[in-house]
Amino acid sequence: MSPKTSQHISAILLASALFFHASDSFGSGFAVYTQDASALGQGNAMIAHTDGPAAIFFNPALLNKLEGTQVEVGTTLIFPSRKFKSDLSSTEYETEYSVFYPSTFYISHRFDDKVSAGLGVFSPFGLGTDWGEDWEGRYITTRSEMKTFNFNPAISYQIMSDLSVAGGVDFILLDATLERKINLSSLGLPDAGQKFSGDGRGVGYNLGVVFDINEDTSLGASYRSEVKVGIAGDVAFNLPPSIALSTTFPNTVAETDITLPQQVHAGISYKGFEALIIEAGVRWEGWSSYDELKFDFEQQIAGNTAAAYEKDWRDTWTGNAGAQYQLNDAVSLRAGYLYGGNPVPDKTLEPAIPDSNTHIFTIGTGLKSQRVKIDLAYAYQMLESRKKNNSIDDNQFDGLLNGATSANGRYDSRIHLVGISLTYVF
Repeated sequence: MSPKTSQHISAILLASALFFHASDSFGSGFAVYTQDASALGQGNAMIAHTDGPAAIFFNPALLNKLEGTQVEVGTTLIFPSRKFKSDLSSTEYETEYSVFYPSTFYISHRFDDKVSAGLGVFSPFGLGTDWGEDWEGRYITTRSEMKTFNFNPAISYQIMSDLSVAGGVDFILLDATLERKINLSSLGLPDAGQKFSGDGRGVGYNLGVVFDINEDTSLGASYRSEVKVGIAGDVAFNLPPSIALSTTFPNTVAETDITLPQQVHAGISYKGFEALIIEAGVRWEGWSSYDELKFDFEQQIAGNTAAAYEKDWRDTWTGNAGAQYQLNDAVSLRAGYLYGGNPVPDKTLEPAIPDSNTHIFTIGTGLKSQRVKIDLAYAYQMLESRKKNNSIDDNQFDGLLNGATSANGRYDSRIHLVGISLTYVF
């Protein structure tokens, strides 16, 4: 193989090396906040009040406000739709139809007037994007999917009658599958395929506090730490017949890591109105931890043992508000709204995460009968249109913009969410 051809293939490799991709739902970046149907119906404004053991996720200091032993299981059906209109050809593309269903399990127990504890199992980050194999940006991404599972034990302590604090540990498991095409047209060859499958784990912690200003007003805050997850997996190539390509692109082991962001929530709730609880809050997410993504390869691929990508994400702020009206002893009605910023700067915006500022409108209801409670919710998430106009294409390292493969244009995203949770009080 000539040096020029080898150099070209090396550039192709770097251009098609693996990104860490996912899509968002109710959070910025690839965070997932669909952790409870009651909270979903109230725009996630449940940091200073609670009605179930999902407090383990939102603010574990609220566990002291729950009676007895409570068990909750639930899921959220997520129906995402992303559309792209090319600046180059005006052609419109849409992601493949898919449904995601991050599920949850919570159990809480009150030991006495001072101590409560619980365990939550949920997915704090993830989802995915599937653009198909024939769209304009296939050399950037075709299909990306990530799943995480957090096993979160927590304990809450009532310091005073009006003050509770809590702490917990986050044990996170991560699984990712990332696919794209490799552009070999300059070599007179058809597209090759590339797939990375990997998993990893990390450990972090979370804290919470609730202060009751008076019998009607409460302040709450919670914190989740950064979690560094080391990821190990396999890179596999589906190549056209060629001895040179098979030796240049060997299937091999790859390693990377990602630092999941720290998160801070704060809220104030008021229940002084008859049968009505309202809450407003803010959320901060430290996405600046995602500044670079680097892959290390066990074997040389086109002469390279590593590939690094600038991300340069920024921290984000979100504001939300929600309300719950107790219609009678058995039925409650809920509504909420959330506005969130996005962490992805224009220079590193790419189609696996065409994130944008988001508006979320939610409604829900709770149905209670003796020891059983069913919560239902619907949310409509509308992301503002986002324009990609950068040099991320089939080879972002050659300093040239290949318009035919850049996927520059307008991205529009909509997400429908349907949540259900079932709680039993012992």
